[in-house]
Amino acid sequence: MTKKTYLRRLAGEADKLFAGRSIEQYGAICYRRSQGQEGIEILLITSRDSGRWVIPKGWAMDRKLPHQVAEREAWEEAGVKGKARKKRFGYYTYLKVLATGETVPSVVQVHLLEVAELVDRFPERGQRQLQWFSPHEAAALVREPELKSLLRRVGAALEPDK
Repeated sequence: MTKKTYLRRLAGEADKLFAGRSIEQYGAICYRRSQGQEGIEILLITSRDSGRWVIPKGWAMDRKLPHQVAEREAWEEAGVKGKARKKRFGYYTYLKVLATGETVPSVVQVHLLEVAELVDRFPERGQRQLQWFSPHEAAALVREPELKSLLRRVGAALEPDK
């Protein structure tokens, strides 16, 4: 029996995506400047259900712009205080399992967020693990191919002339 790869599972849901039966979310690639070789570190968090490495993300909120939603989700899920860039950094698609058990493609608009502070008290404290990684380590740990690509590009996007 052949195990379905993540890409094969995503491709199997493409009809929903093309029919407009997808959901939209907003996420943050939280980063800080470090003294290490790469100069940039990325904060990943674990998902509450499977424990896999992800970035903070969530649903649209009334009267909040996408970058503001990304900031809010970063605070709720990881205790991150900082400013997200208004301009989106990119998108990635993943399969969201709803409470009903239905699988729906989710398109996540991603914003870069420079971490100014990590606070100890936040809504989802104790429900997730948080860890800093180099962009390439972070890319190797996430499952979604498009998110891997975004994480690998963070360093270049933050160079002074960009």
